[in-house]
Order: sequence, then structure tokens, then C-alpha cells
Amino acid sequence: MDSTGTAHVLPPKPKRLPGKVAVVTGGARGIGAATAKAFAESGAYVVIADILDEPGEKLADSIGARYIHCDVSVESDVERAVQLALDWKGRLDIMFNNAGIGGPCGSITNLKTEQLMALLEVNLFGVVHGIKYAARAMIKGKHGGSIICSSSSAAVMGGLASHAYTMSKDAILGVARTTACELGVHGIRVNCILPHGVPSELLLDPYRVLMGNPDLQPEDVTKIVGERASLIKGRGGTMEDVAQSVLFLASDESGFITAHNLVIDGGYTVANNLLSFIYQDFKD
Repeated sequence: MDSTGTAHVLPPKPKRLPGKVAVVTGGARGIGAATAKAFAESGAYVVIADILDEPGEKLADSIGARYIHCDVSVESDVERAVQLALDWKGRLDIMFNNAGIGGPCGSITNLKTEQLMALLEVNLFGVVHGIKYAARAMIKGKHGGSIICSSSSAAVMGGLASHAYTMSKDAILGVARTTACELGVHGIRVNCILPHGVPSELLLDPYRVLMGNPDLQPEDVTKIVGERASLIKGRGGTMEDVAQSVLFLASDESGFITAHNLVIDGGYTVANNLLSFIYQDFKD
């Protein structure tokens, strides 16, 4: 309101993905759903690809997106998801390879190969399928693109997850780097996000076991993680934090960033907050 008492309405924020076309695997819930919403709000046309049909279709209807049943371990399913985007809007600009599952826990001495392979088929091969078909569409379209892959803080710090899960998420970093090298000449960027302690459905069950509390809720996990990060006490990560990071990597604002691993962890993996008392010599 100015000096004359006239109220001024602030102009809307500019859309960060105007007219862009995106595919989000694992987009029916959790980080994928938060990202699909952020993409749509930023002006993108979104294809949600998941095996959770009911929540996926409901979300798609609510944000003006399209839904397709897609098991990322099945190569033809991923191909069909990309083709849906092409049939719908004639192009593909963004691929978010987000779908993933948890792995078998326990000692390496008891790890069963068949369990490991089942995990890799989703977490690793699913990402490879996504990069493969997104790259084909983007190269043919001749307008570049952004491919983002979900890894994990477990890929850069030991002891955070099972051996199988950690292996799958670490391998994603490697394939993202090599494909970034190949695809850069086509204007295609390939990057990874590495969330830590975000209270998605994938994380809740392990925390319930770890804390011995089957009733543990997402806000409880957020508080636990926040106490161990290097930001304000209790400030844990949210799915929206991750979605905004993916949005940045998907947008032209990150146009000179590729082969990068964006860790979203509140400093957990690089800063020892347990000894922060040694810095507390300032008094108000």
C-alpha cells in the first residue's frame, strides 16, 4: 500500500519452465509428487510415470498432467512413458529419473544375489532406461534438455543405508557422469540429486525400525534429521526442498551445470555438528 492508501498487487513470479515437457518417474507420491507439482506450477507439461495408479491418476488430474503406468525395471514401460510425452506435446525437455525402492538389510556375508538384482533392476537399470530414452528423444528434437537422476546421501557417506541400496545409488553417479560426457555435445545436461533424511515413504519404515517406534511419523523423522544437520536445530529436509532443487536443475538457470551431484542434506555429510560447541564463544 502506497502513501495514498492504494493497495498494490505484486506481479506473479515468472514461470521457470514455461512450455517445457517433463517426465517424472516415481511421480505418484513423495519426492516425485512434490516435484511434479513444482514443475506444473512452473509452467511445465508433466507426465507422471509410476506403478501406483490410483494416487498417480489423482495427482495428474489435480495438476493438469498425464499419468501412465510404468515399471521402470521394464525397459518398454519407460519407452512408452517418454513416447506419451512426445505424442502429447511433440517434445521432451526434462527427465526426472526418480523411481526407486529400498533394499535388503543385513550383513554383506548374507546378501543374496537375487535380492540385489531385484533392487538394481529398479534403482539402477530404471535410471539407465530413463536416460536412454530421454536422450533419444532430446537428440532427435535438437533442442537440448535436462536429465536429473535421484541418488542418495548414502552414495557419498558410508553407514547410512543397506549395502545393496548404497551400491545402487553410488552406481547412478557413475552413469550420470559418463552420459553427461556423451550427451553434452547435444546440449543435454545430466545431473544427480542426493537427498538425505527426507521423510518419504521409502525412509519411514527404516527409521521406525531404527528408533523402535512403529508409530513414527514424517514430522518425527524431520526432527531427528534436523538435530543432526548443521543448520538451525530441528530444521530437517522436506520433499519440497528436494523438489525445488530438481526444479533448479531442470530450468535454464542451471544451464552451465552438468555431471554434478547436488547434495541436499543440511550439511550432514560434510560437517560434524556434534562438535559445534567449540564455536560457541559469542555472547549477546
